[in-house]
Amino acid sequence: MIKRIIFALLLTLSIAACGTKKAASGFERSNAKAAGVIKNHYDKAIQFNTLSGKLRATYQDADRTQSVNLSFRMEKDKAIWMSASILGFPMAKAYITPQKVSYYEKVGKTYFDGDFSLVSQWLGTPLDFEKLQNLLLGQAIYDLREDVYTLSESPRGFQLLPKKSSDVKKMFMLDSETFKAKAQQLAQDSKNRSVTVTYGDYQRVAGRLFPETITIIANEGGESTNITLQYRSIEFDGEVSFPFSIPSGYDEISVE
Repeated sequence: MIKRIIFALLLTLSIAACGTKKAASGFERSNAKAAGVIKNHYDKAIQFNTLSGKLRATYQDADRTQSVNLSFRMEKDKAIWMSASILGFPMAKAYITPQKVSYYEKVGKTYFDGDFSLVSQWLGTPLDFEKLQNLLLGQAIYDLREDVYTLSESPRGFQLLPKKSSDVKKMFMLDSETFKAKAQQLAQDSKNRSVTVTYGDYQRVAGRLFPETITIIANEGGESTNITLQYRSIEFDGEVSFPFSIPSGYDEISVE
């Protein structure tokens, strides 16, 4: 279960990485209101050192639907850790840093332990930790300050579309009051794949706005994968640890 979630998230990031480019020199000269909305998005970004909590993850594809409760911990910009348990017994763990992606699961007795360059080579596009962190926190996957966007307003919020076309089509929807992400949509028609990330209500925890629910719909080659993450009992800036050790006798998953 945790393996499917991780690799569906990596598919999301692989589409995002295809659209990454150098900072646009025209940002300051772009539409003033669009620039103001983008500035507010970053000015109101959640500030913390660590967070921990519980989340409910549901994975659905054409063959199955599975749900699992996860313990979740993060040290901002440094580590993301998840542990899936049944009746108090750990069944799978994942540990992701800016350098590595590692996980193991007890049911199949398999594990993966490789740096982002290996995963990037497997998926054919560069990935990074920051995009995953942004997705989980309700921030734009891309740095919106590195491109020029047009702005439109609707009852749903502020919609931002890049002025220049690229291989990856992008759309970002921000709440008109909180400036938090409401939706992010990426599509790469040349490879017949797309991803839509939507955010439900935000919860206020210790004065901070944090997503309650994140829904990810990833499509590739006509096949669809849905992931829903529902956060519970979030706590900020407590002491956290990231216990992770791959058990002996497990089989490594090859991504060659």
